[in-house]
Amino acid sequence: MTKGILGRKIGMTQLFTEDGELIPVTVVQAEPNVVLQKRTLENDGYEAIQIGFADEKESRTNKAKKGHAEKANTTPKRYIREIRDANLGEYEVGQAISVEVFQAGDKVDVTGTSKGKGFQGSIKRHNHSRGPMSHGSRYHRGSGSMGAVDAARVFKGKKLPGHMGSEQVTIQNLEIASVDVERNLLLIKGNVPGARKSYVKITSAVKAK
Repeated sequence: MTKGILGRKIGMTQLFTEDGELIPVTVVQAEPNVVLQKRTLENDGYEAIQIGFADEKESRTNKAKKGHAEKANTTPKRYIREIRDANLGEYEVGQAISVEVFQAGDKVDVTGTSKGKGFQGSIKRHNHSRGPMSHGSRYHRGSGSMGAVDAARVFKGKKLPGHMGSEQVTIQNLEIASVDVERNLLLIKGNVPGARKSYVKITSAVKAK
């Protein structure tokens, strides 16, 4: 069954193993999450738990959010996600989920929103090659051919300049290096998507060996 928790990316640091090996880790602060709702096959057509993280400001919430949160005896949450294929028998509405659901050595998938890069050209955005930079080339960092003459239009999917980043990204099979229950911290080996202070979802790895 899938386990999961929501958290906030704090930044990166490093740990040393007993052998003296240096490991880069990402620090994720995951204060206790609240189970807001249980999705069932009868009502929703699938099974999942809906969990919330980080209290939302009073000025940013509305009646619907307040009513939804009151059913779980909590305040409206800023970051809400669902964990599919969770063992519904283990959870009750209003229950708190802490970092203790994971242990050091567990394999997890981390989902977050990648850093926004703004409007970028095709070389940076799609890793295209540039033209010769010497005199007389007249082609340096352009997009290249737009397609065949006969179509007389640019086909959908053509890799062109545009908005880069700010997309949902999942990195799979990361390892939890350490769990700090007292400070509600998860230390995950390697890097995870997103900028500092951004929200991430951590779930059991679907491709764990």
